[in-house]
Amino acid sequence: MKLIDEKTTYISPEAKIADSAVIYPNNTILGDTEIGENTVIMPNCIIDGCKIGADVRITASVMEGAVIADKTTVGPFAYLRKGADIGEECRVGDFVEVKNAKIGDGTKVAHLTYVGDCELGHKCNVGCGVVFVNYDGKKKHHTKVGDGCFIGSNSNVIAPVEIADGSYIAAGTTVTESTPRDSLVIGRARQVVKEGAGKGRF
Repeated sequence: MKLIDEKTTYISPEAKIADSAVIYPNNTILGDTEIGENTVIMPNCIIDGCKIGADVRITASVMEGAVIADKTTVGPFAYLRKGADIGEECRVGDFVEVKNAKIGDGTKVAHLTYVGDCELGHKCNVGCGVVFVNYDGKKKHHTKVGDGCFIGSNSNVIAPVEIADGSYIAAGTTVTESTPRDSLVIGRARQVVKEGAGKGRF
């Protein structure tokens, strides 16, 4: 491996890192972490007990017990918790938390999203501010999302539900029932405009 600055980097003696991997300064690699060929670990990561494939790029993120397949990018500021299983050519972006969830190949979860106790299919797009609502106050519940789905920004997916292949969830929707294949789902209050009613309020 290519270690940029050994003085600011800690690597566990149990870790296995490929010769072509690059580790930038200010990283902590713990436990039996494995890092594949040509993977780049940018600064400010904490990686504990993870299995990371080849050609992966990780920036300023925390990962514990996660599995990341080849050609995926993570971060900055992502949090991958135990049970996170990320496929090939995925994008897990800034301020995304993944817990006990499988993300299929080619799926993108770009920013500001919680993915908990669910399975996302291949080539899905999950918009900004989406929450997979997995806890009812007593038990955790599971959500399954099929292949090729689009989940619009600021949507809530209330488990347990199943979103079938090709479904399109409109922005701002709260999903409480399973959806059929190739459906458009809209679940939000209709906009009401009262002209002039805001005059003089500020």
